Order: sequence, then C-alpha cells, then structure tokens
Amino acid sequence: MGTAVTRTIFEDEHEMFRDSARSFFQNEIQPHAARWYEQGIVDREAYLKAGEQGLLLMWADEQYGGAGVEDFRYEQILIEENARYGDNGFFFWLHSRLVGPYIGQLGTGEQKRRWLPKCVTGEHILAVAMTEPGAGSDVAGMRARAEDRGDHFLLNGSKTYISNGINADLVVVAARTLPDKSHGLSLFVVERGMEGFERGRNLDKMGLKSQDTAELFLNNVRVPKENLLGELHRGFYDLMHFLAEERLLAAVGFMANAEAAFAETMEFITERKAFGRPVAEFQNTRFRMADMRTDLDVAQAYVDHCVMQHVAGKLTADDAAKAKLHASELEGRVTDECVQLHGGAGYMNEYAVCRRYTDARVSRIYAGSSEIMREIVARSLGLDPR
Repeated sequence: MGTAVTRTIFEDEHEMFRDSARSFFQNEIQPHAARWYEQGIVDREAYLKAGEQGLLLMWADEQYGGAGVEDFRYEQILIEENARYGDNGFFFWLHSRLVGPYIGQLGTGEQKRRWLPKCVTGEHILAVAMTEPGAGSDVAGMRARAEDRGDHFLLNGSKTYISNGINADLVVVAARTLPDKSHGLSLFVVERGMEGFERGRNLDKMGLKSQDTAELFLNNVRVPKENLLGELHRGFYDLMHFLAEERLLAAVGFMANAEAAFAETMEFITERKAFGRPVAEFQNTRFRMADMRTDLDVAQAYVDHCVMQHVAGKLTADDAAKAKLHASELEGRVTDECVQLHGGAGYMNEYAVCRRYTDARVSRIYAGSSEIMREIVARSLGLDPR
C-alpha cells in the first residue's frame, strides 16, 4: 500500500527480482491454489517450475546448479510475493532456506554432490523431522533412536506434524544416539523408498490446507553411514544453530500474510457499502485500519532490521525470537480484525481473508510456540527461573 512505511533495505537489483518473482507467483502458482487447497497438497510440479526459474536453494554453489547468492533478502522477497500472489501452503522456503542449509553447511562434499543438484531443480523435495507425538518444542525430549550397527544405523521412532511430509524425497531426521544424555542427538538423511520408512496420513489441518503435513514412521530403517549428517551426537547443537534463521523466515512470512490481509481489506471496505455509505467512511473502520497500519509498519521495521542483521551475520537467537513472537501475535490480531471488517464475507472460504485467518493460527505454535519465544526473551534479560 502507498501509505505503508518506506522500506530501505532493498536495492535496485532486489526490486527487479521482486518484479520477476511476482510474475512467477501470479502465473505459475496462483492459478492452481484453489485446486491445491481442495486436494490438500501442492503439486510437485510447483517445485520443478520454481527450480526452472532458479528460485530454489539460491545460496547453493554453482557447481551444484545454484546461483551462489547468500543474500537472505532474495528469499524474503519470494516469501512476500508468494503470500500476496501465490499460495501460503507452498512451502518452498522450508525446502530452500530451512532444510537445504542442513545439507549445505553440515554435508560432506560427497553428500552435497549427491543431493544438492536435484534439490536445486526441484526434483527432490526436502523436509526436516524433529517433532514427535510426545516432544514438540522440547527437542531434548525426543525418543526416536538410531543404533550403530557397524556399517549402518538402525533407525526407529515416529514423527508428526512434518511439513512437506508427503512430498518429501529427502528427510533430515533427528534421532537419539546417546540414550543417557538429553542432548545426545544425531541427524540422518532418510531417503524416499528406504525399507521401513513409511508415511502416515496427510493430516487434516485448520489452515494451510494445501501444505502437506504428515506423520512419519521409522521401523528398523537401515540408514547407511554415509547418510549421517554432521558429527555424531552433535545433532542437538546443529538444530539450535539453524533455529535463528528458521524463526526469521517465519516472521517474514507472518508479516507478509498480515500485510496481504490488510491490502485485501482496504479494497473490500472501499467497495462495500452499508447504510448507503462505503464501509471505509465509518470512523470505527478508519480507526481500526489506522491502528493496523501503524502496527504493521512498526513490526515490519523491526523484522527488516533483523533481516539486515542476518545478512551481516549478526542475528542473535534472542532477536529472532522477538521477531517471531511479535510477528506471529500481530498476524493473528490483524487477520482477525480483517475478517471482522469483511463482515459475513470474512467467514466465507471464497474470500482470501478467511483462509489467511485460519492459516495464521498455527503461526503462534510452529517454529517454537509464543510461550517458548517468551521464555527465550525472558532469559536474555537475565530472568532465569533457575
């Protein structure tokens, strides 16, 4: 919107990229969004299309087919344009910037040569499996285990709420390798087709309907030694290392969804009439829009600040937690307010704002719940209960 805060973090090449990204989402993603919503899963073709355009794993080195572009702002632009013109359930960013870097930063040269090229093209889709039926935000409570059997690991356990769980070809699985130590975890790449690796149902969620979220079952899966990712027993610390970017990715997406809901509401209240006047002319409407515009601008400035800190390699876990906490809570308030301003139409799935509202409810849960984010921020203030 023209009245939004002027953002200063983007350069000319970023804006040119935004134009091409917008065109991609308008032409290749948006036309399929309604069908994906109904079928409960994004077509694999979407990843292939994104791969053809060079939009996946842009950070990957050219020898693996990537562009070698580390700048996080390009991913931010993709997330923002997808929220407005694509489909919130298309989790390309999870593939590219959440899971891909596990292989890019922890993988051996052989592993990167084996896996990255097809991830860049979209032929292989990525997922990460941490959450279990009895362990969500409490990673140390994980029960899946991997036993060293000489030339392979034997992997047993179950995972749940795994995004990209149905589509995924490669899943980074966290499992316990030191039974007597809470942080004794390791990471393994489990590949589609491995014996004993089974997927449960595509879970029926409140929102993000087109995003395939599944249960995964690991029954005596023989994982070759060459599929160990990173150092043995160091998985917990590797997981913690990637959490700051995960939370920043989440915050960027939450802000983008809230901004899109606001833009759609601006259009609606201008056209919709009540008592012979546009809804936009009522003081209640104008004041609510003014409050939201202010809140969005202030929050966007902080998220953009965090993006630039991340680009400079200085983003702290505390700041990422603040961004994730505030953006998710604001997204919930804004989408709720936008539904209200739509009236009865806001309750209808045919209106995007209805889907944005239900999509937003999980934002305060995944990538670390609001309660966990508050705990992290509180501890950064020296307020440790112990």
